[in-house]
Amino acid sequence: MTAEILSGNVCPNHVHSVADGVEAMAFLHRQGKYAGALPPHLIMLDLNMPRKDGLTVLVEVKSDIELRKIPVVIFSASLAGADIARSYDLGANSYVGKPGELKGFVAAVTAIGDFWFGISSVAGREDH
Repeated sequence: MTAEILSGNVCPNHVHSVADGVEAMAFLHRQGKYAGALPPHLIMLDLNMPRKDGLTVLVEVKSDIELRKIPVVIFSASLAGADIARSYDLGANSYVGKPGELKGFVAAVTAIGDFWFGISSVAGREDH
């Protein structure tokens, strides 16, 4: 649903989603079926992804010289202070609580897209 909202609102091209953390890393490293994928301008992670959780993916992204400049937004249902602090400690660029109701969810995803694809300046993105 997140990819659908982003595609419809702020970035009509090149929105990709994957099923789990293992696939996320394959996509980011352009391995296997993702060999032709373009590098993303933004990574949105849920802490509770299957097979490899969001914090593990975050650590791998921020430890990789080719990936670490890509902004990472944690978009999670968890509002636990420990999860938020740990995410920032590991290099997350922002942490957004995932609203439980549809209207709030759409508003949060739209706001993330508006900020990261609208008003922010990101290294390596020449579309401004």
